[in-house]
Amino acid sequence: MPRPRNLAALGVVAALTLTGCATGSTAAGSDTQAANTSADADAFPVTIEHAFGETTIEEQPQRVATLGWSDQDHVLALGVAPVGATKLTWGGNETGSSDWFDAELERAGLEPPTRYDDADGAPVVEIAKLNPDLILATNSGISEKDYAKLSKIAPVVAYPEHPWITPWQTSLEMVGTALGRSDLAEEVAAETEQAIDDAAAEHPQLEGKSLIFAYLTTTDLSSIGMYAPQDPRVSFMHDLGLVDAPSVAQAIKPGEFYGTVSAERASELESDVLLTWSENPDDMQTFTQHNLIGQIPAIANGHAYAEADKHVSLAVTNPTPLSIPYVIDHFVPHVARAVAGS
Repeated sequence: MPRPRNLAALGVVAALTLTGCATGSTAAGSDTQAANTSADADAFPVTIEHAFGETTIEEQPQRVATLGWSDQDHVLALGVAPVGATKLTWGGNETGSSDWFDAELERAGLEPPTRYDDADGAPVVEIAKLNPDLILATNSGISEKDYAKLSKIAPVVAYPEHPWITPWQTSLEMVGTALGRSDLAEEVAAETEQAIDDAAAEHPQLEGKSLIFAYLTTTDLSSIGMYAPQDPRVSFMHDLGLVDAPSVAQAIKPGEFYGTVSAERASELESDVLLTWSENPDDMQTFTQHNLIGQIPAIANGHAYAEADKHVSLAVTNPTPLSIPYVIDHFVPHVARAVAGS
């Protein structure tokens, strides 16, 4: 099969941004950097509903800050570089960014955003220093208290219902509306969905196979974590044709992206394939040899895969129009091999 999927999710963005150039810097007081894209006619004012109420954006934002680990990708996919974005402290590259974000930033001729750490919650002070006129947190973990503080700085668009489980399609739509670029957001979504469809067609063995996307760690083998169907990494697997194993629903409470079961129930967790992460390359051997974890049927039968590359794991955890081509090239082939038992 031809390989347009490598750049398909970026095709519309690249075509619209290659002729653009930076119009400012990330220093407080300058305008948001935008490539050769512009807001739709009559896009503002616009009101967006979310978990904490609704936010009205009166005019085209000039300085956009993002929270969460995916909103910055959606902003850049629409031809705008945020002035501030969350530092990717797990799986990020040397600058606390991602290779796919940096590649698109360079392609569009834009400057990188200021990066702030959210390890201790929303970095309100650091964001305020950037003087944003819009804060996007459509797939984040901000609390209502965080929202109230941030709203004193600028209008805030939070997640639609629950933290950390917003599908990339919904985030892209919300960001497109907030930036006045809904038409472009639809084009980018269509390009990205085509890339996913191409990947699914290349790996037909994924269709209808049952999945457990687990969290396992050698530091605590007494429990088995499972990501919810609404979690973005799981919903992306659905887009490729995989379905949830019956045991997943039993482990997840409503509105949560994650649940756990005792390792004593390992033998009950039937699925065609199990996906997980590993801190070290030999972790899967540890899981396989463990007297309880090793009883998970997919592990026992050789239908499991543990991703050891944290940058790949970062992409899978945060699927966006920029990261999805990276996932398709670096992760999906391993999923297909695990389904096949090779």
